[in-house]
Amino acid sequence: MIPDFEITILGNTSSIPVHGRNHTAQVVRFGQVCLLLDCGEGTQIQMQKYRIKSSKISHIFISHLHGDHYLGLLGVLSSNNLSKRTKPLTIFGPKGLDEIITTQFRWSNTRLTYPLTFVETKTDGLNLLLNHPRFTVHSFPLTHRLPTTGFLIREKEGLRNLNKEKLQEKKIPLSAIQSLRIGKDFTDENGINYLVREYIIPPLPLRSYAFCSDTCFEPKLSSYLDSPTLLYHESTFMESDAERAKVTLHSTAKQAAKMANHLKAKSLLLGHFSSRYVGLDEMLNEAKTVFAESELSEEGKTYSILP
Repeated sequence: MIPDFEITILGNTSSIPVHGRNHTAQVVRFGQVCLLLDCGEGTQIQMQKYRIKSSKISHIFISHLHGDHYLGLLGVLSSNNLSKRTKPLTIFGPKGLDEIITTQFRWSNTRLTYPLTFVETKTDGLNLLLNHPRFTVHSFPLTHRLPTTGFLIREKEGLRNLNKEKLQEKKIPLSAIQSLRIGKDFTDENGINYLVREYIIPPLPLRSYAFCSDTCFEPKLSSYLDSPTLLYHESTFMESDAERAKVTLHSTAKQAAKMANHLKAKSLLLGHFSSRYVGLDEMLNEAKTVFAESELSEEGKTYSILP
């Protein structure tokens, strides 16, 4: 049985929280592990609204230091402290974020009840941040007005499933089964070969999620992302405001769709919508003309990443 791999949207607006939309924040759940991607203002309120326990978050990833992506962080950290959290928490983020956190806690005389670790992200390529037994998290550079990174979460290969009919045909030693399940051929003491291709059910494609928070249209992302199962790409503007997108180093929905095609993504999730748009149906239509498997992110909705 493959573990759940899903994304819950807590916020999908850009700089101003209007039209019932909140600042960027997403919870990624892989099996029993919960990660938080960005933490805009009001994130802890959104967590309460959608019944997500911040105590279950083990790692927080901040893409850059524009307020709509991190101003909710101090609230989340403080609430965990008030709840007497003891489980360690790790934050990955750009240079300067640790100083912001330290300054806030120093002047409020806050002493955390849990270990808090900060790891500075870099924008020099694809960098491994978290190596979990079932998945990895890498950062990669985005092109924006401040140093900004996206995050790539990739599933690892698990134990292979054995073909039960094949196993029933002949008695296979336990040592051979153990080897086959990790994807290795096995030769026993009598020289009998047990080949992976003969005894293992072909595995399902590995899943991945690419989070591109704030960025202009940047074809070089293909250097870091290859056929993501689900691509989240900011789509701040519509094509009628493409010049504004260019000036602010943001993207249009159509450009996000072009990126999904360029990266050979399986599906596309749009977000980071400008406050100038009350309705978003036209934005979605623009994206769908280029990439049919486009969808608007909706706050409170959970998106399962399937093989």
